Amino acid sequence: MAWAIVALAAGAWTLSGLVWLGGTLAGDLCGYGWYPPKLSPLTVAALFDRGPGAMWPGQPATVTIGGIVALTCAIGYGLSLPVRRVYRRRPTRDGLSGVGDLAAFTPEGITRRALELRPSLAGMTDIPADETGNLLGDLSPNGPELRSSFEDVELDLMAPRAGKSTGIAIPRVLRAPGAVLLTSNKSDVYVATVAERREAGTVWIFDPQGIAYTERGMWWDILGDCGTIEGARRLAGHFVASVNDDASKKDFWISAAQNTLTALFLAAARGGAPVAQLLAWLADPADRTPVDLLMDSGLPAMGEQLRGTVLGAVETRDGIYETARQCVSCLLDPEILAWVTPDPALPQFRPGRHVLGRDTLYLLSKDGGGSAAGVIAGLADTTMRAGVVAAEKSGGRLDPPMTAVLDEAANVCRISDLPDLYSHLGSRGINVVTLLQSYRQGSRVWGEAGMDAMWGAATVKLLGAGLDDADFVDKMSKLVGQHEVKTSSLSRSKDGTSRSVSYRLDPILAPDAIRALPKGTALLLATGVRPALLTLRPWYREPNAGAIAAAARSETKAITERAVERDLASGAGAWGPADGGRGSTKAEADQ
Repeated sequence: MAWAIVALAAGAWTLSGLVWLGGTLAGDLCGYGWYPPKLSPLTVAALFDRGPGAMWPGQPATVTIGGIVALTCAIGYGLSLPVRRVYRRRPTRDGLSGVGDLAAFTPEGITRRALELRPSLAGMTDIPADETGNLLGDLSPNGPELRSSFEDVELDLMAPRAGKSTGIAIPRVLRAPGAVLLTSNKSDVYVATVAERREAGTVWIFDPQGIAYTERGMWWDILGDCGTIEGARRLAGHFVASVNDDASKKDFWISAAQNTLTALFLAAARGGAPVAQLLAWLADPADRTPVDLLMDSGLPAMGEQLRGTVLGAVETRDGIYETARQCVSCLLDPEILAWVTPDPALPQFRPGRHVLGRDTLYLLSKDGGGSAAGVIAGLADTTMRAGVVAAEKSGGRLDPPMTAVLDEAANVCRISDLPDLYSHLGSRGINVVTLLQSYRQGSRVWGEAGMDAMWGAATVKLLGAGLDDADFVDKMSKLVGQHEVKTSSLSRSKDGTSRSVSYRLDPILAPDAIRALPKGTALLLATGVRPALLTLRPWYREPNAGAIAAAARSETKAITERAVERDLASGAGAWGPADGGRGSTKAEADQ
């Protein structure tokens, strides 16, 4: 009761003070003079009893009431600012990071980091947000937006249709400040981003299997980096990885096939032979041409090794060559082979030039048998290594940074040593974002040790909706950690009532909570901070979504028209053989 009396008195004095000061100040500012009434705890009661005209004679009631309301609102707003600041800085959930923990990812912190990493931003007073870092999303539930640095490398795990394309791949390509590399097995990211990227620079579309039904407008010298043993072995490794479903089970035939392909790639590059000639060497193991080319180019050890394979037991030799033929079988498709064969009528894609500007390279390939995954991985790897060379020549880091979005990396871009590249690409200004459907999917491609290495080297990790691997989700729950939960208990007895308080440790996020993350949200695991919960920012919720959607519809229509024209030209009908083989007329196709 005593405290209630004190509170009542304090409230009466506070309200009376607001009325007294607001009415008097409003009169003075409006030219009626400073004539304050007597101040007492009953000033508010007097205002309602006598009215504003009696307390401030000669002053309009509207001025008095307006001044009181304005002063009350101003003081209330001022007092709310620190409260709101404290509220925003509190953890979004007990044990998870709040704004204070993520200061390095907020707009202010990431801008400071960008000025340290990018000399080209020095002296700029109004730096666009996309020039400072990669948008991750908004801290749940009330923001602010969080961005990662351009030297971060990212690994994202999300189930299909959980927002990988709309919330990560498309925004990253649209917002990239420098050169872009994108791999995908669908045309959705290409359709949504190609119009914007054409305004930024040259667009290169490597689509050997016709996913976007684009005409071949470029060619890439697949043997361009095979003049060294390292380059030839890397390319051979990409083709081997495209058919080897488990990197941890690299048997004798796979290893021997990689060695043979390395020698053949090296011989073709040193001897100036086309890829078609290399395929002929694979078809005829007795052909001594590659051995002679290696000998003549000053690589006798490699030549002797290849000759030993050719002159070995017939069964062993045929097994090795057959395995090698399976690895590069996609090159038997003339449509795919044409993209990696010199063509003087078309421009050549040069990775070393691409990484220095704001151009965009789309690498599209289908999954499954006959896919061009080996070629896609080879071109992606060559481009990223060209970025490393360019960074070394320009002081150690690319400026503007390069963005590499490896969507469906486990299916169409199996770069065999990607886990090792993760350890240093970020420091070269090459921001790599690898998108996988699950941790286990990556383990099948790079092995448990390789996936663990990639997980450890990734400075930013996003875990999205639909992760159903029970062991992995349980590990993540333990990695997020535990927090103390206070529980109270009340007991009654004949001696009276007693209350006790105890504490227990509960998971911050239980495994079932991680598995049930809503679509459009993600758990952020970043180096040096506690986990945080994010709300992704899909492209269709941005202010310019209308223009992007219109451009996407236009590009989708163009793809449909190209598909119809190609089917008509091949005589297969507008929509394939479903018409019984009779073909479709142009009018039917248009309809």
